[in-house]
Parts: sequence; C-alpha cells; structure tokens
Amino acid sequence: MADNTAIEWADRTWNPVLGCVKVSPGCDGCYAITQAHIRASNPHPRVASAFNGLTQRTPEGLDWTGRVNLIRERLGEPFTWRKPQTVFVNSLSDLFHPAIPESFIADVFQVMAATPRHTYQVLTKRHGRMRGLLRKWSPITGAPPWVHTGPWPLPNVWLGVSVEDQERAELRIPALLETPAAVRWISAEPLLGPVDLRNLKARNGALIDCLGGDVKTPGGEVYSGAPSVLDWVVTGGESGKGARPPHPDWFRRLRDQCQELGTAFFLKQWGSWRPQPRYATDDRHHVVMVDGHDRGTPWPGWRLDQPDAVVMERVSKKSAGRELDGRTWDELPGAREVVVQHG
Repeated sequence: MADNTAIEWADRTWNPVLGCVKVSPGCDGCYAITQAHIRASNPHPRVASAFNGLTQRTPEGLDWTGRVNLIRERLGEPFTWRKPQTVFVNSLSDLFHPAIPESFIADVFQVMAATPRHTYQVLTKRHGRMRGLLRKWSPITGAPPWVHTGPWPLPNVWLGVSVEDQERAELRIPALLETPAAVRWISAEPLLGPVDLRNLKARNGALIDCLGGDVKTPGGEVYSGAPSVLDWVVTGGESGKGARPPHPDWFRRLRDQCQELGTAFFLKQWGSWRPQPRYATDDRHHVVMVDGHDRGTPWPGWRLDQPDAVVMERVSKKSAGRELDGRTWDELPGAREVVVQHG
C-alpha cells in the first residue's frame, strides 16, 4: 500500500513491510500501532489481511505482537509512479527489524535502485543491522546478488536513525556515520530531551562532531577523522494521547548547531504542546525543565522567572503549529559531494 501522506517532509509512504516491536522510550507513543490496529478491522479484506495479527491489547494498552508481515505484492508499486516522488519507506515498520529476512531487505533495495527518479527516505532504530548489511553489500562484492550495477551507495536513498535523547543519539548515530549512504539524517522525534550533535560521545570515549566532522580523542587531541557527517536533522514534539511535552530550547539548540555549520534543519511539529507565557495551574499545563525533567502541573505560587523552565500547554497539533521563533524551518539536504563505487 502506497499512501499519500501528511508527513511534512515526504510525498508518500511505501509499506512493503508491516509490524514492529518497541525498543526504546521514543516508541512509547508509537502512532503506527494505533494505525495498524484500526486497519486490521478495515472492511476491505485485502487491507485487513495485510494488518492481521500485528497488534494486541495488554494491561499497559495497545501494543505490537512482535509479528511482521511481508507484503511482497507491494514491491512493484514504485514502478507505477510516473512522476518523481519523495518516499518514506516503511512508515509502519522498520526495514531492518531482525524478523525481516536479508533477502527481502535486498529486494527493497533492488526496487529503489531500479527507480532512480524517486528519492527514498529510510529510517531505523536497528542501527547495527543496517550498518552490518550495507557495509557488506555493493555491486563490486555481489552481496546480495545484485541486478543493479550502478553506483553504491544508492544516490537516491537517504538513510537515517531515530534519536529521541542523548543516550539514543550516542547509541545510533555512530553506526549511521559508518554506514554507506548518499545522505545521512536523523529524526529527533519525539524529542524527549536535549541532544548535542557537536559533542557526541562514542563508545571509545571520543567526542564526535556529527555536523563538522571533527573528533576529539579521550586524550584531548582534535583531528578531522569522523567517517562522515549528518546531512539533515529533522525534529519534532510528540502528539496524540499521552504525548510528553518538549522544552523549546531542545529544538533551538539543534537548530543553532545546524545553522552554525550549514546543516539542513527541519522542524516537523510542536506536537500536542506549545509554550504558554501565561501563568496557569490546571492539568493542561506542564512545567518542563531544560534537562528533560517534567515537573507536572505548575503549583500555586510558581513563577516564570526560573531560567531553565517553561510552561507547556496541551493543545491540538494544528493549534500548536510548526513555527519556532517566528518562522517555519523546512530545510532539506543539499547536494553534498558523495564518493560512490561503480560496478
């Protein structure tokens, strides 16, 4: 099923795989679970069958069952789109989920290779599997058995990882930087805490500047040795029932880091919360600290002069809007020079 989408940075979605499993705090409010549950009851039997068995009700609420459905008949859909499209791949799953056979992932890449008029955006939380597969694949090595003999990495495929806080940034971004890709990006949505992309701590203790390419070793030496840099940073707040409020400075810090070095920055949404300058103490308002701590409903006598706190008001996603400091941020990655291998 290829859908026109309301996602601000894509023209449509393409879902040859359905189903997933939660792996980190950013998954707690996963919109895809609700969508999959609703579509499993669709009156059209073909739609219902595709979503069959993916979700379940638990004491904690709706969740994935762990089942993944491969929808092979959807692999041919991009060939039917005559006009160039920007395509978000697997908006209701994760292409590098461990239950998806390597051969099927290869089939998806074969389709993307064979339709260069389209731009494909792939996003994952399974950074290790993505890095492992794509580092061993190429037209030169013949793994997997490639029909495509053009450049590698594929110039029309953008590879990204989900990053909700500093811990997940330091876990996933280093693997992304080591993955062959024409464009590397992150989706910091829902953003649940501050993220510093210019001082990302790697497992060996080095500090990586993901935007400038410099590395500071544990001994303090600085050298230009990062394997790559990020081309695009997308961020946004959480929406829906139970959405957690962000702090506006989390978005500002990412924007300012990107602006400093010319990296494309895209604020997708505030989500279900927006800053509220007025004093309020009802349950629609939460005090959020810049370190990520949510103090809950403002207490009587609380004042707005605390330098690192802000009151966030729960509103609709539409009312919250997308502006940050008086403007929208819709930057897209430009054409960075990419070294490719040719078969």
